[in-house]
Amino acid sequence: MAEYSLKPVKVPHIKTKYRTIKTALPVPQSLPVFKELRRSEPRSMSGQPPILWHSADDFIVSDKWGNRWIDWSSGVLITNAGHGNKQITAAVRKIVDRPLLATYVFPHEDRATFTRMLREISPDPKSYQVFLLSTGSEATENCIKLSKTYAVQKHGAHKKYFVSFRNGFHGRTMGSQLAGGNEKLKTWMVDRDRTFVQVPFPDGFKNTDTSFDLFLKSLAEQNVKPQDIAGVMVESYQGVGPDFLPVGYAQKLEKFCRQHDIVLTMDEVQAGFGRTGKMFCFQHYGIKPDLIACGKGITSSLPLSAVIGRTAIMDLYAPGSMTSTHSASPLATAAGIANLKVLKGKKLAQRAAKLGAWFIPELERIQKKYPQRLGCCWGKGLVAGIQVVKPGTREPDAVVATAINVACFHKGLLMFAPVGIGGECLKIAPPLTIAEAALRESLAVFEQSVDEVMARL
Repeated sequence: MAEYSLKPVKVPHIKTKYRTIKTALPVPQSLPVFKELRRSEPRSMSGQPPILWHSADDFIVSDKWGNRWIDWSSGVLITNAGHGNKQITAAVRKIVDRPLLATYVFPHEDRATFTRMLREISPDPKSYQVFLLSTGSEATENCIKLSKTYAVQKHGAHKKYFVSFRNGFHGRTMGSQLAGGNEKLKTWMVDRDRTFVQVPFPDGFKNTDTSFDLFLKSLAEQNVKPQDIAGVMVESYQGVGPDFLPVGYAQKLEKFCRQHDIVLTMDEVQAGFGRTGKMFCFQHYGIKPDLIACGKGITSSLPLSAVIGRTAIMDLYAPGSMTSTHSASPLATAAGIANLKVLKGKKLAQRAAKLGAWFIPELERIQKKYPQRLGCCWGKGLVAGIQVVKPGTREPDAVVATAINVACFHKGLLMFAPVGIGGECLKIAPPLTIAEAALRESLAVFEQSVDEVMARL
């Protein structure tokens, strides 16, 4: 994870329609708050650019000292419909004023409305159901649980393996990290559940073999037989990139799962709700998953997640045996309903596709200026990533990636800390509502930042 200095630096003042920088950064007056956070919280909660968020409106984030940044983070791919969307805040305020703040799993009307709305955007509204939860990790955990339950109940205990992909990320709880593909995040487990296995992801850069034969070969090398696999889970795009599946690979994977009655889960926690130019990223592949894990952009605001899946799998548990304390929280559910209305009403998925049609090629142009240091650029819609590498290699360079990130921060362009397998990936994910003029301005700022850092190397 990136390390950011808390020593204030004098930076050029900036004043445009969308950006304002008028103080040293980080703001000297903010340092006591950072000091208190470091005293009160574990250091794992640090690691983002040192700005104290005070307000956020649409695609602009502001501190209390008058600085404003164009946001290329959307929180962390949360605010697809924009920060503080007026329709969403009004819907939440209405529930607060009622008031109705917590319901456990006692029914309320919005729960029926929202689950219907999610079912209607599923691959088949007649044969899918919806289970609402709070976090993406909860969603992927339940996909694991449902996959294994279906396999054992229908086929027996031999059908036990759960297959996922190297470099994948599915959350921070134990089951989601077992399914994750980052070995560094699993060293604490020591003795692991050996029914969780990983295979290479066909990203085309970190792994240049994008054939489905490699999937089959990798399973065979681990002595995993297709008839013994309960489930396969894959991010619709891997968050370390974004790294996308080749369409043909995705379709062969679906066929493989159908052939062996394996539950196929698409993890859309980061990718869903218009981000890639379609409501769900898996729609680019022309496939129909059994389970869909959702989160982040599902409300563009409050904590909520969901599993959308085939009724034959979702309905396996008796009443009261698959629930969560804050399932369908009234506030979050109201936000989710309003969010879906905004996404559809403003056609934000289509807007992301339209903007991405020129934005992604521009990012690719910047990457090609420095091919020895910017290893690749992948993107779709309004999500993209550029992987920074050591000269002439594919080895991650977190130091240079962080330097670019900081240069952007100093110029009024905000991204979250570089991601990737080694902190090398500059992740780009503005709200889908970003004004085209602001997107072009921020693109120019990004290119200027890259140019400046490269000139210093």
